[in-house]
Amino acid sequence: MPDGLRELFQKVVPQAPTRPQGGGRRRCGDCEVLAAIVFVTTTGCTWARLPPVFGPSRLTAHRRFTGWSRARVWAELHRLVLDELGSRGEVDWSRCAIDSVNIRVLKGA
Repeated sequence: MPDGLRELFQKVVPQAPTRPQGGGRRRCGDCEVLAAIVFVTTTGCTWARLPPVFGPSRLTAHRRFTGWSRARVWAELHRLVLDELGSRGEVDWSRCAIDSVNIRVLKGA
């Protein structure tokens, strides 16, 4: 994973929760989990077949993915990547597409 993406990710990832009682297992690093998530999302691999080479278990990777999704980490990371590329003039906005869907609400919905 590129260092630039890792640096942008560090800006938007929520702080790890602390355990008030202390102890417990060592938490997998966020960057290792991010690498596993990027692998799953870019290759089409299922969570169950996540190779152990990434470090975190499939359950840990999936749990963080859903937690970060709820925290809108991916939307913020996307915004930061676009801002960074835009500041360098590397985004071709003439090829931008906007899409929407409208669905009629039926009675009682």
